[in-house]
Amino acid sequence: MSTGLKIIFAGTPEFAVPALQALITSQHEVIAVYTQPDRPAGRGRKLRLSPIKEIALQAEIPVYQPNNLNADECKHLHELGADVMLVSAYGLLLPTAALRAPKLGCINIHASLLPKWRGAAPIQRAIIAGDKQTGITIMQMVEALDAGPILCQFTCTIGSTDTGSSLHDRLAQMSAREIDTSLQRLQRNEYTPRLQDTNQVSYANKLSKQEAKINWQESARDIERKIRAFNAWPVAYSYLLGQRIRIWEAVSNNASSQQKPGTVITASKEGIEVATGEDVLRLLSLQLSGGKIISAQDFVNAHDVLHQCFSDEHEISIAAVH
Repeated sequence: MSTGLKIIFAGTPEFAVPALQALITSQHEVIAVYTQPDRPAGRGRKLRLSPIKEIALQAEIPVYQPNNLNADECKHLHELGADVMLVSAYGLLLPTAALRAPKLGCINIHASLLPKWRGAAPIQRAIIAGDKQTGITIMQMVEALDAGPILCQFTCTIGSTDTGSSLHDRLAQMSAREIDTSLQRLQRNEYTPRLQDTNQVSYANKLSKQEAKINWQESARDIERKIRAFNAWPVAYSYLLGQRIRIWEAVSNNASSQQKPGTVITASKEGIEVATGEDVLRLLSLQLSGGKIISAQDFVNAHDVLHQCFSDEHEISIAAVH
């Protein structure tokens, strides 16, 4: 019976946590963790540990946080004597010297079915595009972005109510379930790496707060997808009578409206229906700046929004019901 692998784990955000936790309790040995340097966060701008660093410290695994993988850092990687380096949302590009440091190279967990959605935001881009399925790809890393040969893939369905947050969590748990067996197969040399079809490549550009602003000229279906994709970050938003409104949940329907896109055409306990460039969007949960997330019914009870129009900019203060 073969012994486990000596693993360097490289990751930073919450997505990588389940995989690291699975490895810590497996027959493999995580000999070191690499993660991004501590960053200032919150109103106090205090340094915050990455989620991966917190898990590693709890497990008493040595943690390294270089700003980049220069020659000295690559030399140190080599000296660690790892069998493999497993990378999951690390946030730093690995140079050739780093890729060659472990005996079996560097393996990446990527949250899409490559070659589709290479890049920083594959989960959200899949929802925005209306994809019916996505998954996890385990691949051998090369210097080009997410371009390495595929070792194995695991597929899951994207549901009609999936958000960026719910799909993120499901894929993170999928990676945790599959990584031990995947590494065992790697150790036994059972994989035949498959080159990616370059004709099928698409890119998942990094999300920005600016693109979360709703364009009501788009169709209700497309706006709904963006609202789901941007939940829980950066959260879709618009302006209603001068105040910024974050929209957390909405559903599109096939109802037609001749109203100007952005106009509130009904407002009831069932939701706030808004005209769009095509069909109607029903808003279900919203949030005023500085407030908590509330249902559309609670929002309608507090604010007179019927026939008002969502816009791109601040105008006047919101009208409260007296």
